Amino acid sequence: MTTPSRTPSAIDQVADAYVTTISELDPLSATSMGVAGYDHLMTDLSPDGVASRAQAARDVLARLDGEEPTDDVDAVTLAAMRERIGLDVELFDAGELHGELNNIASPVQYLRDIFDVMPTATVEDWSNIASRLTALPEAAAGYGESLRYAAAQGHVAAARQVELCVAEAQGLASSSSFFTELVTGEEASAVLAGEPALRAELERGAQAAAAAYGQLSELLAHEIAPHAPASDAAGRDRYALWSRYFLGSAIDLEETYAWGLEELARVTAEQEKVAAQIAGPGASVEDAVAALDADPARTLHGTKALQEWMTATSVEAIDALAGVHFDIADPLRKLECMIAPTQSGGIYYTGPSDDFSRPGRMWWSVPADVTEFNTWREKTTVYHEGVPGHHLQIAQAVYVRETLNSWRRLACWVSGHGEGWALYAERLMADLGFMDDPGDRLGMLDGQRMRAARVVFDIGVHLGLEAPERWGGGTWDAAKGWDFLVANINMPHSFIRFELDRYLGWPGQAPSYKVGQRLWETVRDESKAAAQARGEEFDLRAFHARALDLGSVGLDVLRAALT
Repeated sequence: MTTPSRTPSAIDQVADAYVTTISELDPLSATSMGVAGYDHLMTDLSPDGVASRAQAARDVLARLDGEEPTDDVDAVTLAAMRERIGLDVELFDAGELHGELNNIASPVQYLRDIFDVMPTATVEDWSNIASRLTALPEAAAGYGESLRYAAAQGHVAAARQVELCVAEAQGLASSSSFFTELVTGEEASAVLAGEPALRAELERGAQAAAAAYGQLSELLAHEIAPHAPASDAAGRDRYALWSRYFLGSAIDLEETYAWGLEELARVTAEQEKVAAQIAGPGASVEDAVAALDADPARTLHGTKALQEWMTATSVEAIDALAGVHFDIADPLRKLECMIAPTQSGGIYYTGPSDDFSRPGRMWWSVPADVTEFNTWREKTTVYHEGVPGHHLQIAQAVYVRETLNSWRRLACWVSGHGEGWALYAERLMADLGFMDDPGDRLGMLDGQRMRAARVVFDIGVHLGLEAPERWGGGTWDAAKGWDFLVANINMPHSFIRFELDRYLGWPGQAPSYKVGQRLWETVRDESKAAAQARGEEFDLRAFHARALDLGSVGLDVLRAALT
């Protein structure tokens, strides 16, 4: 499989230059994107650093105002950049970017998480890690300045999120800190034999990083927490802005809330039908889950077994889909399945580097109390994180470098597009026959049910909507949310607790999965209807290829490009 060649346009040149600017102003993002040359540097998280990135966004929007598209690729780039970068400016102007603080996607996490994706194969790689560890205290101090600045403007995260981040920072500051284990582990020892000076520098950097997290925990506990509101709700205005950011589309929030309730009921009814196939007529979903969990053939013991099974399942899917249902180029066929060094309960994907020297990876962050895994639950997640989900989507955008500029390939990410596609991919795999086994199908529906429940609770709690009488009536809150999620998510309570806290602290992101899937399916159905109106047979494989070659864009831009 080869990609068509295309001469870069003036708009491409603006976009490529902006990736360089992003990399210089935000080296952590450069590492995440896989852009070489910035791994030894650290992002300035102070108010000045935040302002410099906002000014760079304004500058590139001004440059784009004088450009005209030369072809369809340019037209999508122009629309996507104006939408995405314009929202970056809106968020800055609304005061949303200085005080970011939650249990999953704030500087508290990504100052640590970035080390998961940094190269570690050579002495030079470890020298970069040492430099970044050494620079981490200054970045953490700058983040503290931004938190103080936000607090002075009246922008403080809810008390729940502050408490969670205090605990997380304390853990990273402890004697068993991640940073200590990073620089003294087997991987470091194997590369650094005969490099005593670098090993000493790494150990000093790890100690400094841990100490910085200790100082951050103190700042959060004593300076930020006293100003933190008790209410978890973001409110309508903030929620609408973040929803638009995560979707790349403005939606009717009340209509979507009502649809979420309907979708939850529909998926639950579908689950109940499958449950009867598993556990007999009249069996409940709980009966079917108990039967599946008791099946030793569907049980994995320990993270090593989970990792091996994930890898085998991923390889099997790639082999079966390539050349039949999807175009999968050779560089995309390598996908690593990883157990994360953290124990938060999250599951996530990290994309390949620009040259594919770092492959795409899917990560399971397993809580300490979880030692057994059920394949019927996990298979659909492999498809979500791997192929045809995030890996095919993200790595394909990296691959089509002859068509897409570096901003389109590496820097643009829209949650509703990406997570919506991954959830669409789960249902697609069921439609293609990969989950005809009733247990696997129940697992896919289990994931769909969880994502529908997210739509209901996330919109409901942040907008202060009325909860159904079944879930307590009155205004949604965390207590009602807990009962609601426990009833609709078949996962250990430690996972559910993490998810609840995530929804409360990251408004608008969780619904982007199911709402994104809804919009993806709408675009596909509209494309199919248009083909039929022209008297043509709809080619689903070609539709997917065309869609994936666009890269990640806002869902309104996607719809315009495909229909």
